[in-house]
Amino acid sequence: MNVLWIMADQLRWDYLSCYGATHIETPNLDRLAARGVRFERAYVQSPICGPSRMSFYTGRYVRSHGATWNGFPLRVGEPTLGDHLRDIGVRSTLVGKTHMRADEEGMKRLGIEPESTIGALVSECGFEVFVRDDGTNAATDKNRHAEDYEQYLRDHNMGGETPWEEWANTAIAPDGTLKSGWLLETAPLPARVPKEHSETAWLTTRGIEFIESQGENPWLCHLSYIKPHWPYLAPAPYNDLYSTADVPPVNRRAEEHSHPLMRTWAETRICRSFARNNVRDIVAPVYMGLIKELDDNLGRLFAYLEESGRDKDTMIVFCSDHGDNMGDHWLGEKDLFYDCSARIPLIVYDPRAEADATRGSATDALVEGIDLAPTFQEFFGGPEKPHIFEGRSLQPLLHDEETVWRDHCISEYDYATRDARRAVNVDQSDARLVMVFDGRWKYIHVEKMRPMLFDLATDPQELYDLGDSSDHQGEVERLKALHFDWARQHHTRITRAPEIIEKMTDAREPEGIYIAYWDQEELEADGLKMPPHISR
Repeated sequence: MNVLWIMADQLRWDYLSCYGATHIETPNLDRLAARGVRFERAYVQSPICGPSRMSFYTGRYVRSHGATWNGFPLRVGEPTLGDHLRDIGVRSTLVGKTHMRADEEGMKRLGIEPESTIGALVSECGFEVFVRDDGTNAATDKNRHAEDYEQYLRDHNMGGETPWEEWANTAIAPDGTLKSGWLLETAPLPARVPKEHSETAWLTTRGIEFIESQGENPWLCHLSYIKPHWPYLAPAPYNDLYSTADVPPVNRRAEEHSHPLMRTWAETRICRSFARNNVRDIVAPVYMGLIKELDDNLGRLFAYLEESGRDKDTMIVFCSDHGDNMGDHWLGEKDLFYDCSARIPLIVYDPRAEADATRGSATDALVEGIDLAPTFQEFFGGPEKPHIFEGRSLQPLLHDEETVWRDHCISEYDYATRDARRAVNVDQSDARLVMVFDGRWKYIHVEKMRPMLFDLATDPQELYDLGDSSDHQGEVERLKALHFDWARQHHTRITRAPEIIEKMTDAREPEGIYIAYWDQEELEADGLKMPPHISR
């Protein structure tokens, strides 16, 4: 049995037709959902690429693994999914993006050479690398990870100093001038790269090539796309498949935010840009085009799996690492905990007969991104690791088994590097937010400020912050207590499994250690004996 774990970058859950979207059709993902389970309430552990992915890859909360922002290294020694699966004879291989930054200082301190076998695995979050592509363009950045795709473009007569930038993310204006895809005004223009050579098409082909190269040994392939993440530029015909008329109405109140942090956040450059209707009107249709391109290529991938018979022995998981605000709530990018950002699509197709009863179903169970790692561990027959994994295996939900499931989920956000932090005069050590969501009430702890609170039963669009409402302080206190309970849990006691701790409890003291015994008779009454050189 194998796992194909597909991840899109910055894909909103409500831009897929299997999740009820009427402004776009994604038939291939719909077909996958019809064969598996659609999780309606799945949340990431941080709505930012790096920390979200590090939680997916470790099965642990952000506060536990410590990589709280993009570019913050995952520390050496933090166990990953690849490490756990390797212990049970399963290879974990990357095809695409991880946003992993290696802990070079830690490796140097421990004498681990980056080029060694161990160093390579530590540097790549435990994955063996078939191809890595993080979609970064700076030629001087040694962590850019786009070399393979750039060589592919050169091999197809699309050269330059940085082909990723010059072809995949550059357009040609009607007057023949080149326009950078980083500029939002460029979005409606087609990328220079033809659709058959786009990054999405290339990664799909590379994923198929990896699967074709595998023999009988079990494998996990993490096929991780960089789209529909910005730059918002699509190859023809995907650049103009949709128009402003196809875009859902923007979700925002006319009044300014009531929370001081949110008022400040809305004044940052990204948010002021996406608050302009003309920006959203030209960017959102291209965002939809990138999603359509992804769905089309997934159709090619799924067809290959069916034709080769691999769908019979491969679990297929589709998700994203977070969403995109796209102007909702007066916000751009993917910051903060509104559902357009922190809630993700998650579809799981389990080929085993035990999953037949749930095919084509949907569940409202509160699911976290950290649940995938223990799900894969159990799928491959590995031992449970509750002292390490903070997520829970989804297998009971996939197999329609009775289970007591979680009643709330957690997401975290470190905004120390964001402009808003200085604007509200918060020290970087206090620039942290924590979301606690119980399926109805979404509570957001804001260090040094009042909390936020949303009632998704009466306000599903999350327009009214009730955090300072005197009528809702009971809910605030209840959810605050849940946050405190979670914070008090063990988050770093990962070097001793529960069964070892039980044995240590039974043994009381290490062998040869005798504490607080009055005499030898009392010691022997406890079943202990002095060393042979002590005579009675």
